[in-house]
Amino acid sequence: MTTGEKITRIVIYVTIILLCLSIILPLLNIFALSFNSGKDAERGGIYFWPRMWSIENYKEVFTSSNILNAFGISMFRTIAGTVASVFLTAMAAYALKSRTMPGVRFFTMLIFFTMLFSGGIIPYYMLLKDLQLTNTIWVYVVPGLYSAWNIIIMRTFFQEISPSLEESARIDGYNDLSIFMRIILPLSKPVVAVIALFNAVAHWNDWFTGAFYVRESKLRPLSTLLQEMLTRADALRNSLEQAAGTQQYDMLDKIQVTGNSLKMATIIIVVAPIILIYPFIQKYFAKGVMIGSIKE
Repeated sequence: MTTGEKITRIVIYVTIILLCLSIILPLLNIFALSFNSGKDAERGGIYFWPRMWSIENYKEVFTSSNILNAFGISMFRTIAGTVASVFLTAMAAYALKSRTMPGVRFFTMLIFFTMLFSGGIIPYYMLLKDLQLTNTIWVYVVPGLYSAWNIIIMRTFFQEISPSLEESARIDGYNDLSIFMRIILPLSKPVVAVIALFNAVAHWNDWFTGAFYVRESKLRPLSTLLQEMLTRADALRNSLEQAAGTQQYDMLDKIQVTGNSLKMATIIIVVAPIILIYPFIQKYFAKGVMIGSIKE
């Protein structure tokens, strides 16, 4: 190894370490603040370890009577929305990769067109209302079944799979559905894992849909419920701080949960499931499943 190669490797390692620290250290700080007394955290000086351990922040979050129901709604929309979206997106991408399908270029451009222009939020709401999706649990699943960007990514990946596999399968009597289910999908685990992760994170973190398209409190997902709790906590805090009189400030001193500490606990609750699931699928991200599978 030459001196230049050694320097390049050192620079790469240092850059990777700095990037990892830029992600891990803020997360540790959020973790420490979430398990620290909110009132004590306002003094500052808490970085990567709680100074005054407390679970009051998490108790405050879980005191909501709708928290478990909201968690179930989030789990349902994440699982059902991700599975359905990945499967239907893969089917659309497989159809569009075929050069012999009539109108394939027209449909590709039609899908790409939706990436450039949007009807706007008001027409979108009117469309959901006409489809009778508003104020139902299906408003979380149906509108996000297809993504033009995900279709293009999957189609590009499918096009890299050697046509020899499909030709051999057709000789053996496989039809398009059999080829898709038994050959294309098993060989596409990396792109399927990536698209599934993107969909799952989007579903899990989405609070906008529940806040604007659903009126029933029992149908609101976890992210929307926690966002509402943070809004109420900040409003209460601001009203107490602006109130005049000794009694109000005495009450303020007794509060151990602040808007900022509640926010940190909320972040941990929201990101924890994604962090726990990611290690099981990250191996597919850079896995070259097609290497050596075909000898031309």
